[in-house]
Parts: sequence; C-alpha cells; structure tokens
Amino acid sequence: MTWKIDNSHTSIEFSVRHMIVAKVKGRFGKVSGTIDLDEEDPTRSSIEVEVDIASLDTREQQRDAHLLSADFLEVEKYPTMTYRSHRIERHGDGYRVVGDLTIKGVTREVVLDAEFSGVATDPYGLVRAGFSAETAIDRKDFGLEWNVALEAGGVLVGDKVNISLDVEAIKETESLVAESKAA
Repeated sequence: MTWKIDNSHTSIEFSVRHMIVAKVKGRFGKVSGTIDLDEEDPTRSSIEVEVDIASLDTREQQRDAHLLSADFLEVEKYPTMTYRSHRIERHGDGYRVVGDLTIKGVTREVVLDAEFSGVATDPYGLVRAGFSAETAIDRKDFGLEWNVALEAGGVLVGDKVNISLDVEAIKETESLVAESKAA
C-alpha cells in the first residue's frame, strides 16, 4: 500500500560542527514523497523522498543564503535532493534502510538507522504511519567542499553532517487518489 509523506508532520533536520566548538542545526521545511509500506513485513517496503533545497532554514538568513549559493548546495542549479531506498533490513530492534541520496547532482549510497513507530487512525479517519531515522554523511562526498582554515587551527565548517528524520505518512485511499488527481 502506498503512503504519502505528510509535510506538515515531517521534519528533516541536520547539524554540523562550526569552528570545532559548537554544532549548527538546520532543517528543510518542504519534503514530499511516498512509502510503499508492507505493514506485515517492513523489509519489503520502499521509500522515495524529495526535499526542496530552498526550504532550508538555519535561523540565520545570511548563513542560509551562503548554504544555498554555489559554495554549497547551489539551489539555482540543483533545487532538490532525493533519497530512494534499495532495500530495508532488520537491524536489532529497528531497521536499516539502504538507498541512494542525491545532493547537488552527486549520488551516494547512504544507510539510515530507522524505527517504524506504528500505525494509527486520526480523528478524521485518515490512517497514519510514523517513522524516524538517523544517519551521518561526509559533505565532501557530495561536492560540498567550501571551507575556511582557522588561524588557531581547524576549519570553519566540519565535514560530518548528522541527519535526523521524523516522518509521518498518510495511507492513500481511493478517495485521496481521486482528490490528488483533481487538484
């Protein structure tokens, strides 16, 4: 069964070291995609996600503009990043989602440590499923290489980017499919 990611109940957040001493956090506010979920055996499921790069927010307008520039994400040329799963494996109490992450036109395999929270029906009769996942990537693997050496040693921006996802998806029904086609 196909589930549509609910942007209003989904968050994709990241953090990266700044000047070695602290972590700067940010988020992407616009995400869409689908999960083909096998509730009986989540390992037979698949995921496709698209993130609107322009929805980046680090709570600092000047930093956001720099991150969206050609020094980093180059939003004018690469307006989205995507993730498409290849397989899902049981791993301890959770799952490992193995798939391709594409940022700035560069695709690399990335493993998400994930948890399936379950399924519930909301007060409006929509069936919802919850998921959370975490991973870390090396930003240089995706061509995000801009940096500045610090006078006292080290660099302005760390290479490791921690990513955290909380996703809520709505089960598509015939009426929802018909509504989306009419829109």
